[in-house]
Amino acid sequence: MGKQMTEMLKGNLEGIVLAALAIRPAYGYEVTAWLKNQGFSELVEGTVYALLIRIEQRGFVDVEKVPSEKGPPRKVYSLNERGREQLEEFWQTWNFLAERIGSLHIELNRGEN
Repeated sequence: MGKQMTEMLKGNLEGIVLAALAIRPAYGYEVTAWLKNQGFSELVEGTVYALLIRIEQRGFVDVEKVPSEKGPPRKVYSLNERGREQLEEFWQTWNFLAERIGSLHIELNRGEN
């Protein structure tokens, strides 16, 4: 993954993880596996865990400790109301930026003709 892609992903990863948790509650490994399945193949597990801790501290998720067959209990994260509000704001911002960037791209392509 190139540096530009890495930087763009960093800026949007919180919204992406909130979107994943909007689909269904999950523990850290499940979130990472889902993201990799969605094409974010070079995403490091530690990055996701650090982000989950931050969104927990910011109050965007509820956490339930669930027993694990292989070790300590797992923390299962589920999106709460505050997290849904944050996700909605992310999508509004994303749509605004995508529109503007798309318009700019179209304008640039017209200028090249």
